[in-house]
Amino acid sequence: MGQKVNPHGMRVGVTCDWDSKWFAEKDFAAKLIEDTKIRQFLKKHLFIAGISKIGIKRAGNRIKLSIYTAKPGMVIGRGGAGIEDIKKALKPITSSEVDIDIVEIKSMDMSAILVAENIAAQLEKRISFRRAVKQAVGRTMRAGAKGIKVAVSGRLGGAEIARSE
Repeated sequence: MGQKVNPHGMRVGVTCDWDSKWFAEKDFAAKLIEDTKIRQFLKKHLFIAGISKIGIKRAGNRIKLSIYTAKPGMVIGRGGAGIEDIKKALKPITSSEVDIDIVEIKSMDMSAILVAENIAAQLEKRISFRRAVKQAVGRTMRAGAKGIKVAVSGRLGGAEIARSE
C-alpha cells in the first residue's frame, strides 16, 4: 500500500494558495481550531448549496469568509436573509465580527470536491457505480478538464464483499 498524502499540501505555494490567510504569534492553536469549527459548520449546514472551498482571512477582530459555491442563491437566500442567519449561527463559534463573501463557481464539473460529492450522492441513491462514475467522467471531460481519475470503494453494486475500482 502506498502512503496517502493530501494533494493540496503538495500544491500549496506552487499552484494553489492557502485556504486561510492570517498571522498569529500567541493564540495560533485557538484560531486554527476556530477555523476548523467554522469550516465544519458551514460545510454541514450548506451542503445542498455545493460548497467547494471556504477561504478565511483575519484582520484584527474581523473574519472575512469567502464561500465558493455552485448555487449562490441557496446560500444568500431571499433578500440576503441566508447570510444574516449564517452570521447569527457563527456567534457561538467565534467572538470576532464576521463578513461573508459569496463566490460563484462557474462550472460545477471542474471542482473535484463537487464531482466526488455528486458521485457519492448517486451511490447513496443506489445508482449503479459504473454508470455514476462514467457519467461524472464524461461531464468533467466535456467541461474542459485535462484529465480525471475516480476511485470508488466499499460494498459496490450490493456485493457482500467490499472492493475498490
